Amino acid sequence: MQADIVNSLSQLLARAHSETLAFPTNVNTALRLQQELGNPDCHAADIHRLLLSEPGLSARAVSLANSVMFAHGHTPTVTSVRAAVERLGYRNLLSLATAAVIRQMNTGIKDAALRAKAAQLWAHSVHVAALAHEIARTMTHVDPDTAVFAGIVHEVGGLYLLAEADKTPGLYQQLETQMAPVLEIVGRALMRQLIVPGQVADAVVTLPGATVLLPPAGLRDTLLLAKAIAPVASPLPQMPSAVNERLQQFLDQDPMLQELRNNPAAEAKELIAVLLA
Repeated sequence: MQADIVNSLSQLLARAHSETLAFPTNVNTALRLQQELGNPDCHAADIHRLLLSEPGLSARAVSLANSVMFAHGHTPTVTSVRAAVERLGYRNLLSLATAAVIRQMNTGIKDAALRAKAAQLWAHSVHVAALAHEIARTMTHVDPDTAVFAGIVHEVGGLYLLAEADKTPGLYQQLETQMAPVLEIVGRALMRQLIVPGQVADAVVTLPGATVLLPPAGLRDTLLLAKAIAPVASPLPQMPSAVNERLQQFLDQDPMLQELRNNPAAEAKELIAVLLA
């Protein structure tokens, strides 16, 4: 059994190095949509067709288009996928499609403990994405849409590993002892396969063990702050962020962070509801 586990881990790392990590068939439509949206020459007709073929994703697109984040004042209610696409734009649709790919990777997990970890890790990712949007908008002044996308993908390696561990009993226990390096290798490979922009991938891979610079600035600090105040923690053993006394004081006392922690904006709450639906 131990030899089988080691062999499975070796094969997984080999696929990561060759960028041939397989996705389950149930994500094919969302994956094609995600890849099409990442293509600068994509056609609107193809986007509409792919979105309509994924009912759950279509419903989330319409719901997000009608959320406080995108429906301002007396904006008419969106009732069609085409109108949702026009209101959200391709960048926000890319975030939704990528979220669908990542989330659906774990829908078939049979082991109850691994399934619970996957659900918690996805909830953590969603809260980080929503909080990162608010932190980017009000504190670090990076692009809020980029911050949302980065939050969605920042734990993709862990979610993929949980799905893989479900296929080989004992693999997760083996992974626990070497989680950090495996997460980095698999996470990098997945982000390349998902065509994650370089600035997002660079920020994500530098998160383990990193510390927030004061005053916080940039995408990495945005994600680190969001992870620090997220109400749902990652269930995976990872290298903790470095927190010195000055940073801890900032986390505990900054009024903007305390407001986000205790009373998230309506935009954040609705984004969390859409992504967890």
